[in-house]
Amino acid sequence: MCIAKSVGLGARNDVADVRIVQILLNLNTEAWSGATRQQLAVDGQIGPNTIDAIRAFETRALGLPASDGLVAPGDATMARLLAGLPPGPTKEKLGIVMPRAMPKRIDLYYEPLVRGMTRYGIDSPLQIAHFIAQLAHESGSLLYAEELADGSAYDGRTDLGNTEPGDGPRFKGRGLIQLTGRNNYRDYSQFTGIDYVGNPGRLALDPFACVDVACWFWQTRKIGPLAEADDARAVTKRINGGYNGLDDRLEHLARAKALLGL
Repeated sequence: MCIAKSVGLGARNDVADVRIVQILLNLNTEAWSGATRQQLAVDGQIGPNTIDAIRAFETRALGLPASDGLVAPGDATMARLLAGLPPGPTKEKLGIVMPRAMPKRIDLYYEPLVRGMTRYGIDSPLQIAHFIAQLAHESGSLLYAEELADGSAYDGRTDLGNTEPGDGPRFKGRGLIQLTGRNNYRDYSQFTGIDYVGNPGRLALDPFACVDVACWFWQTRKIGPLAEADDARAVTKRINGGYNGLDDRLEHLARAKALLGL
């Protein structure tokens, strides 16, 4: 489901859910606003404008004689909002999957994501949904391209190829799916022809590289078949090595699936 709790008059009105409904209403403007084409501020705050827009949508687009000004998970209003979305990828859709993402971060990564997923064949609905959901969690909704921890916990991790003093911090997680360890940096360097071993921090600075390394990891670790099987636990373990943040990954996955009609 796109929203976890109800939105509107007398509802729970969690900020993320309100933002999602505001985005969906804006993407369906022609169905409810008539000639005025009013656009709502996507601020996550419930107010008279958003409630009035819900009412207008339910009476005009759904043809209801009256509206309670409320959208609930899985109800007819939400189904009609989703059915009215334009085809193909858009920044607004990315904002629905990641309602906490800042617009400037979506602007930064949108084009790299479209190009990267096309290049690596991450193009089926299930793969797209799982890929975006995992990326959303790993990057904190596109906020971080470099791990917040200093990486010292990876020192001496020979399974990651960290055989030299300081390799942990040097090769800590970077990119939108946190590439970690000397071996992975070496392999990605060989693939791209760019020396990320000699200059690992470079990987976090280029938005196209941040996305490309995530797509490369997805492809080389054969995560696609796990996504096609809709096995979120297996996808998470292949990326994370465990199940850290599984609930958050599943929340993003549910929104992505709803958008893709899954």
